[in-house]
Amino acid sequence: MEQRNAIYTQQRECQDCHKCIRECPVKAIRVQDGYARVVSELCIQCGKCILVCPNNAKRVRDDLPAARELLAGGRKVIASLAPSFVAQHEGLRPGQLIHALKSLGFFAVSETALGAQQVSASVHAMMRTGEKRIWVSSACPVVVDFISKYHPECQTNITQILSPLLTHCRMLREHYGNEIAIVFIGPCIAKKKEAENHPELLDVALTFEDLDRWFGEENIHLENIIESADDRFEPAEAQEGALYPIEGGMFAGVSANGEISSSQIMSFSGVENVEQALKGIGEWRPDRDILLELTACPGSCINGPKSARNSSVARRRYDVVRYAKPADELPRPVSIEIKQHYPVAPVSSDEYTESQIREAMRTVGKYSAEDELNCGGCGYESCRDFARALIAHNAERMMCATYTRKLAQKKANALLAKMPSAVVIVDEDLKIIECNEHFVHQFSDGLVQPKDLEGSMLDAVIPFAHLFRRVLDSDEDIVGHDIRYERSILNASIFSIEPHSVLCGIFQDITQPIFQKEQIIARAREVIEKNLKTVQQIAYLLGENAADSEIILNSIVRSFSPEELEDGKGSGGGK
Repeated sequence: MEQRNAIYTQQRECQDCHKCIRECPVKAIRVQDGYARVVSELCIQCGKCILVCPNNAKRVRDDLPAARELLAGGRKVIASLAPSFVAQHEGLRPGQLIHALKSLGFFAVSETALGAQQVSASVHAMMRTGEKRIWVSSACPVVVDFISKYHPECQTNITQILSPLLTHCRMLREHYGNEIAIVFIGPCIAKKKEAENHPELLDVALTFEDLDRWFGEENIHLENIIESADDRFEPAEAQEGALYPIEGGMFAGVSANGEISSSQIMSFSGVENVEQALKGIGEWRPDRDILLELTACPGSCINGPKSARNSSVARRRYDVVRYAKPADELPRPVSIEIKQHYPVAPVSSDEYTESQIREAMRTVGKYSAEDELNCGGCGYESCRDFARALIAHNAERMMCATYTRKLAQKKANALLAKMPSAVVIVDEDLKIIECNEHFVHQFSDGLVQPKDLEGSMLDAVIPFAHLFRRVLDSDEDIVGHDIRYERSILNASIFSIEPHSVLCGIFQDITQPIFQKEQIIARAREVIEKNLKTVQQIAYLLGENAADSEIILNSIVRSFSPEELEDGKGSGGGK
């Protein structure tokens, strides 16, 4: 099949939470114009960004249409079912799921765990050669991709065999013939990439979420299905391979009844733990063969990005262990050729000079080491990492919380300074948080600066602080309230910035000439609006003189408008 579009798609604009960057172990996210997009060449398909996105801005590619197309094409289509299926629907019998898949049109349903058993047999044979080396399991495609891109020095440690899924695909094609089509169903997003890289083996990879949606569209209710004797796995049931989706799941098949000791097989899950496990393995010279079973998802595949999360990981692990059957015979013979070479494809790692990093940090107001808060609000571990992302055009300045806060404060200060009205902001104790020069000039002797009043009690500055208390208690704003103060009349508006916590007061001295003019203009416009309706209704009685009142009032507005006063020109005429 032809390679489909990107595995991740952007559905809507992000909320600037930067959770996807924070959780992505390889920072494969680029933010542009408020959108956080996955950078495919950096991505390892771990699915973390999908799991943590609070508003579903990112989605996994929908391959359900491709699966439907296969079923409609007339070929025999086999479902390869991931062993974690037993933890997907609590209490569901395997036969019910098999019956449901056949009702969708699948020719047969087989357990991916059959491929896992052959992988274990091959790894067991490798570890008995006595090379005294460290092996890294190739079972998890995310880990293989992670090593290829970010730890190419460990590539030779990967077991050079196919993954359990691709091994299963090869087994199915040997059994049924190469004309069949195979659809994988499981909790893993990275299997979609495996399908793209190996179209000769795997046709389509669906997630459990895709399958549940498919059942819903076909009105199939699993719990109501009564299975028959024909509803069984083909060509056989899996045994110890069913343990693969849990940490340590490879042990039963690889150890082969104790031939390989427990000290030789180590399990680590989660990309962060995987990275720690890989550190320094090139210098480690063990006295026996060691297998590192590394899986990208914490808790392994039962906690995959598209697994059911309606029960605890412990419960899901229990269900898997309870379902798995002991092997009839171990070690299993290697019955199929599954050698595979994994090439390295390291991502380019741009090195930036100290001056470049310093310059990038200066653009977000970080001029010294004290400015580097390393708060993580941008999603990066440090300000220097954020600066590197800025240089690489993977981040934007507005992602820095301290920068945006300072920028907002500067804008607020500029607005306060330029406003022609007296402005004051107070807290719940009626202490002054901030004020402008007009407030100082209106209510003090003018010898102090706005900063000098910060922290002062409001009632020590103005005699009507009780109005602020009223708004604070009632959360009802006061708008356009006239107050007589000394020889002036102040038009006051007091409103909540944060209810019951922070208030703002704005005062205009309407006895000043400029405000008198503004009041006349506002009143004139109000009269115009009221009179226009009446003028239109009686126009047939007044004839050409119908708009006289509008013309007169407009002339009043023009005569008091600042632009008319500045240039000394009249415009004449009506509206």
